[in-house]
Amino acid sequence: MNERKPHHKRQPSKRLPKRPFHRKRKNKIAEQTQGNGTALPIESSIDSPIDSSMAGSESADSQEVSVNKPIPKRRNFRSRTTPAGEHRPILLPEILELMQPIAGKTVVDATLGFAGHSEAILSQLGENGMLIGCDLDPTHENVIRTRLEKVGNPFRIHLGCNFAGLANVIAESGLSTVDIILVDLGVSSMQIDDSSRGFSFMRTGPLDMRMNKTRGKSAAEVLQSASLEELGELFAKYGDEPQAFEIAAAIVQERSIRPITSTTQLTKLIQSVAPATIDYSPLPGMPSPRQQRLRPVARVFQSLRIHVNREIDNIQALLRVAPYLLNPGGKLMMISFHSGEDRLVKTHLKEGLRQGIYEKISEEIVRAAPQERFENPRSRSAKLRWGIRSQQL
Repeated sequence: MNERKPHHKRQPSKRLPKRPFHRKRKNKIAEQTQGNGTALPIESSIDSPIDSSMAGSESADSQEVSVNKPIPKRRNFRSRTTPAGEHRPILLPEILELMQPIAGKTVVDATLGFAGHSEAILSQLGENGMLIGCDLDPTHENVIRTRLEKVGNPFRIHLGCNFAGLANVIAESGLSTVDIILVDLGVSSMQIDDSSRGFSFMRTGPLDMRMNKTRGKSAAEVLQSASLEELGELFAKYGDEPQAFEIAAAIVQERSIRPITSTTQLTKLIQSVAPATIDYSPLPGMPSPRQQRLRPVARVFQSLRIHVNREIDNIQALLRVAPYLLNPGGKLMMISFHSGEDRLVKTHLKEGLRQGIYEKISEEIVRAAPQERFENPRSRSAKLRWGIRSQQL
């Protein structure tokens, strides 16, 4: 008789900890359930390196309509810049669509830049149309003329002049009114990438920031001469910087020891006194930890640029005269990047609609498509609004 082997109880295995439901895994499951589509990323709270601490001020009518398109993976931070020598006009397909029909019309590009928008517009105006371009920065006249002359259609350019004096520019062209006015309130990629201009905190250069170096004080001169109260109010007003007066106090203390003359010197000073709260696991489309760390720096640089070039005053001057420079049914189109600028444009259009100056205005902000926001990160904060002048004023 065979002996029965003793029964051994199965030892309970060690329970492994539950696998965390990682965001990447969650996104993968979402893609499988949605098919080919992918949900759009949540908009960043800081839309671009020179904006967006004020994004929360947007009202419900300022929300964009999402398009169900796939979003590429995040690129390396160091590659998020426009290639050297290249300027990418922002919202170009949307602008051309809103301008139609455009053949034979007179169009003003009040912020010519490197003629990216103007070149595309001029190609559609035809021989009977006219492009009038002006810009405060006179540096690249040869580049602009070469680009526009290749198109072959009629154009006139006026450099070294501000769009606040647009009425004089149009009068010098022999006209009193035009069909379309386009204004892009951003800084061009090539200006940002030029370290000698001092616009970018990512590049070492002199703190200048003037669109026209022959006019006004440089940013370094402003930092050297303004009082603590003036600097604090400047950073709070134009940058919505929560630590505005702490940064201002550090600047005043630093300049008593040595002048603040370079972008790198100012960047390091701001980072030492105004640390940012960092989310090290941002959702897709949100700023990376490095971008978050640079928020206070971005706001201060934005504030200085706006102040040095009197951008708000110039926008207000343009908005006062713009409707009267348009033919009946003419269109004003303005691209803003800073929410303070956008508020001015939005208020002007709404008030103009109420008073009967405009017969129709944009109900929603026109934003860059997801693919453009990926390929050109500086387009993320671009907001386009438009208004059509009434037949009678």
